[in-house]
Amino acid sequence: MALMVESGFVRGRKDAAFLPMRAALGTTMVYHGLSKLKEEGREKGAQSFSELGIKPGKAWVIATGVAEVFAGASALLGFLTRPAALAVLITQAVAIAKVHARNGFDITKGGYEYNVALMAIAAGLLVAGPGMFSVHEELECLAEGHGAKRLLRKARPNLLLRLLKLVK
Repeated sequence: MALMVESGFVRGRKDAAFLPMRAALGTTMVYHGLSKLKEEGREKGAQSFSELGIKPGKAWVIATGVAEVFAGASALLGFLTRPAALAVLITQAVAIAKVHARNGFDITKGGYEYNVALMAIAAGLLVAGPGMFSVHEELECLAEGHGAKRLLRKARPNLLLRLLKLVK
């Protein structure tokens, strides 16, 4: 019994380590996404995207802004974390390829250092999921139920549980 308590404590500590990662990634992505969705940001972004050969610029700025806000909000809440991590990986890979790669690694020279850090956090969340301190974990617990019903659903998960585990 003591081993199970210790194991739960250790898991809680490890899962608590996801909170600062999710907070850093989430706030950064929401900030950058909202700046692209504001009218001034849309116009500047559309011009920049068009100059980089990403056309139509305005549509891609809006799509990027929506993807970044979704990724940030999802990371903060710990819900749909893996699709959010994919969105971060894609947007940052494009940013590196189209903007930062030619400037090298150094962020002070316009390089891709910061993009790589965001991608590393996103890759970690893609592999591990949001952890136990998340909206997703709470929804999973609600879908499993209590008592014997919970044991049955763990052994034979229904469609809702399978979908929740898939998009974790």
